Amino acid sequence: MKELKDKVILITGGTAGIGLACTQAYVAAGAYVAVIGLDELSVAETIKTIGGEHLGICCDVSQDKDVRESIEKTIAHFGRLDAIHNNAGLGSPSKPLHTTTDKEWDLLINVNIKSILLTTRHGYSYLKASKGCILHTGSLVGEIGQENHAAYSATKGAINALTKSMALDYAKDGIRVNTVLPAAVMTPMLKTWAQEQADPDKVFDFLKDIHALGYCPEGDVIADACVFLLSDKARFITGINLPVSGGAELGYRRNV
Repeated sequence: MKELKDKVILITGGTAGIGLACTQAYVAAGAYVAVIGLDELSVAETIKTIGGEHLGICCDVSQDKDVRESIEKTIAHFGRLDAIHNNAGLGSPSKPLHTTTDKEWDLLINVNIKSILLTTRHGYSYLKASKGCILHTGSLVGEIGQENHAAYSATKGAINALTKSMALDYAKDGIRVNTVLPAAVMTPMLKTWAQEQADPDKVFDFLKDIHALGYCPEGDVIADACVFLLSDKARFITGINLPVSGGAELGYRRNV
C-alpha cells in the first residue's frame, strides 16, 4: 500500500540532500510532488528523475511574491494541496554569534524561518480545505545547541517553538504540524559545514561517533520518517519535534 497515494505535496529545497531524498520518497509512496528549488538546473534534473507528471518550480523561499506564485502554480497544476514540507534551509555560517554579520544573520532568518511564514500565509486556505499537514525540517541543534553555530541553532530552535504554536493554532482546521530533527546527515550542506571547521579531516569521524547507532546516515532515514508524519498513519500526531538522530541526543559516548 502506498502511504501517500494521490496526495499533493509541496516541498521547498527539494532538489538536494534531505529534500531530494524526501522528494523521491514521496513519489515512491504515491504522492504528486511540487518541488521548489533555487536554480533551474537542479529543478529540471529532479523532475527528469522523478517524472514529468510532477511539478518543478524555481523560487526564492525568502520572497513573498515567489512563494505566493509557487503555491498558485501548484494549485493550477494539481487542483489541490495536501501538505507543505518546509525543508529549504541554510547551514552557514559556522561561527559564534558575535562574529556573525548582519548580512549572514538576515539571510539565515529569511531562508530558515521567514520562508515558513510565507508558505503558511499562502498555503493555509488550501490546507484547511484538504485538512492537510505542515512539516518542517528542523535540527537536533535547535534542542541541544552546537558550538560555533549560533545563528543556525537559533533558527532551528525557533522552528521547534513554531511547530508547537502552529499545531495549536491550526488544530481546529484539521491541519497537523510537525518537525523532524536530524542530527548529522551526509548531505552537500553538511560537507560544506565540515570544510568550515578548524580540522576538517577529523570531522567525519566525529559525525559518525555522535550517533549512538554508530554511523552518519544518508537522507533516506529522514525521508522515511517524513513519509510517516505526512501519512494517515500519523493522523493523531501533531506538535511534535521528532528526533531522527540515531540516538545522538541521549548523551556522551566513548568508543574504547
